[in-house]
Amino acid sequence: MIAPGPTLETARLILRPTAEEDLDGWAEMMADEDASRFIGGLQGRAQSWRGLASMAGSWAIKGFGMFSLIEKSSGQWVGRIGPWQPEEWPGTEVGWGLHPRAWGKGYAVEAGEAAIDWAFDTLGWTDVIHCIDPGNVNSQKVAMRLGSTNLGEGRMPPPFHELPIDIWGQSRDQWRARRALG
Repeated sequence: MIAPGPTLETARLILRPTAEEDLDGWAEMMADEDASRFIGGLQGRAQSWRGLASMAGSWAIKGFGMFSLIEKSSGQWVGRIGPWQPEEWPGTEVGWGLHPRAWGKGYAVEAGEAAIDWAFDTLGWTDVIHCIDPGNVNSQKVAMRLGSTNLGEGRMPPPFHELPIDIWGQSRDQWRARRALG
């Protein structure tokens, strides 16, 4: 079963709603100290299942959630990326978390472009943010490649309210102007 929602494609990736079959890859990512450091920390398989179920629930309740990223060439789950706005979140976010096997391939930017286009064009969002830990240089680079800038310090709701984050983002008009330049 796949959560209700659209499937998007890029040159190398399929972006689709969360499915139970994604649990192995999701749990591997969350069990990796480096991969999970800035997206909730180390988690066992049962806690990873709850995270995956929460994302599927977002699709069912809100009509959007992060997409599962499937590598076309291998069929493997390689991460999650997309619109995310839990209760009391600091804005309309397109966030990401990639499995280490997907690092260094440009997948976050490739999928991020598709997810941001979808958030603006389909969801009608007027702004998009990315909540990034100040120490997460790699995510900062992704945000910059997507055209976002650091808008300053932010705060997430409990239980993450004490974690330092910077809000990166841009408006729909800024995104469209950048995309028009090609």
